[in-house]
Amino acid sequence: MTLRPEQVKAKEYLHQKGTVLRAAQVHERVAAAFAAMEAVLDGVTDEEARARPIAGEWSLLEVVDHLVETNRPSLHELRDLLANRRPVDGPIPAGLQSADPASRRYGDLVGQLRAVHMEILGVLARAPEALTEARAPVVMVINVREPDGTEAPMHWIEELDWKAYAVIFRLHELDHLNQARKILKAARAGR
Repeated sequence: MTLRPEQVKAKEYLHQKGTVLRAAQVHERVAAAFAAMEAVLDGVTDEEARARPIAGEWSLLEVVDHLVETNRPSLHELRDLLANRRPVDGPIPAGLQSADPASRRYGDLVGQLRAVHMEILGVLARAPEALTEARAPVVMVINVREPDGTEAPMHWIEELDWKAYAVIFRLHELDHLNQARKILKAARAGR
């Protein structure tokens, strides 16, 4: 299978910003992304979190629900990788959400996200320097430019070591951080 240039770039990024970094650097980068997301979520009202100011986009509540629902099983997979076990339930679906995000309280979701962030960071803080042999399948999603000039998401499965896997926490959080900022800006402009 021939890889697209965007796939090659993504694989190289994961190698350079994950696999070859020291464990402490991986921890630090993930922690910074988590802190940035938590700072944006602070002070958001339930009304703002439930608003859908951008047609076709998730509400902020749905973004937080998605992060909670994907980070929980990802934490288990990270633990498996660090114990040199291949996760048995992966890969985690790209658009995973709870059965009914709208029924959840925003404040509770933010609390759950903070708790899972703390657990992930605790695991990363205790992670050994060395890589294990285990790899986890991850659904990679990147936007690519099509021949007609449009942009579309591209999905594929990538097998990742624990450090590259941990970097996915950072990338996923930053992607949704940008989405959250955009949603909040639109919600607050529409008041």
